[in-house]
Formats: sequence, C-alpha cells, structure tokens
Amino acid sequence: MASKHSPGERITELCKTYSVSRETLAERSGVSPELIRRIEEGGHIPDLAPLVKIARALGVRLGTLLDDHEELGPVITRAGSETETARFVTGLSSDNTSHEHEGLSFKALAADKNSRHMEPFVVDIEPNADQKKSTHEGEEFIYVLAGSLVVEYGTDTYALEPGDSIYYDSIVPHRVISGNDKPARILAVIYTPV
Repeated sequence: MASKHSPGERITELCKTYSVSRETLAERSGVSPELIRRIEEGGHIPDLAPLVKIARALGVRLGTLLDDHEELGPVITRAGSETETARFVTGLSSDNTSHEHEGLSFKALAADKNSRHMEPFVVDIEPNADQKKSTHEGEEFIYVLAGSLVVEYGTDTYALEPGDSIYYDSIVPHRVISGNDKPARILAVIYTPV
C-alpha cells in the first residue's frame, strides 16, 4: 500500500511535474494564490469547489488529488469502515477552532479506485455548519440516509427526508445544510468530467 498523501501534497507534486507555478495555477483555476498556498503548505482542506477547479486546471480528475493508492478492480468499503477514509471537513463555523464535530465531514467510499470519474462520499452534516454556496463543473447525486436536509439550488430550496434523493448540475450555485437543529447523514456522489 502506498503512503498517504494530502491533496496539498498532490497539488505540489503535480505542479512540479508539469512546471506550473502557483500564480499560473491560480490564474487557470480561479482559486486565489493564498488559498492554494494554504492548501499546499498548511494542509488546509477547502470545500470541494476549489479542489475541483484546481484539478481541472491541472488536467487531472478530482480523484487524483484525493487518492492514497489505487486498485484496478472493484473497491469494497465495509459498513462502519468509511470513517477510516475521512478526507476533509468543510463549512466550519467561524468560531470553531477545534475543527471537530462541526461542518460537513466527507468520508470517501472509493478512494482507492483507479481511474474513477465519480467520487462517492458519506457526508455527516452538523446543524451549525457554516456552509457557503459553491459551484463547479459536474453533477451531484445525494441520497438522504438520516436526518432532515435542505438543498439550496440556484434560487430554489428543496427539503429532503430519509429515503429522498436529488440529482443536479453542480455548475448552478448550491449548498447542502441540515434541515433542523439535528445532524444529517447523506450519501453523495460527485461526478466531474475529465
């Protein structure tokens, strides 16, 4: 099994391989040089939208930034083991300094699948998450596993309960938040074109 790499380490490696400066990457991706610096040097993990834009600017799939090692065959994630592949937390409230138990916690379900174009996650959504709307290329499918969910999509708002699902184009500004004062859990599959 290969050693684990953070998205920042992967971005640094790819920029070095392709001789792309931080400024050029910022220009191509539309992500600020300061955010790219924080990702590369400080291990900061942003929302998915900047990672999608950076991957696109580097000409790689999103999974390339998230992979630890790759399997050619199917990848099985056993019940309860998804927490072992936790990737990042987004939407932290502004007063959160511990980065624990707040925000949206993404747990990858197929991190080791080679050449994948979809990113399946189990996402735990805390009710006090300060999640901003994002926009990026691709499509998303969300299935509510537990709790109430609100999806803001463009100017529309959709309330979802366990068993409900939604499929949408990610290019439209969107955000996913808890529908009440309790945590929610979803299965989210993000597809980004190559």
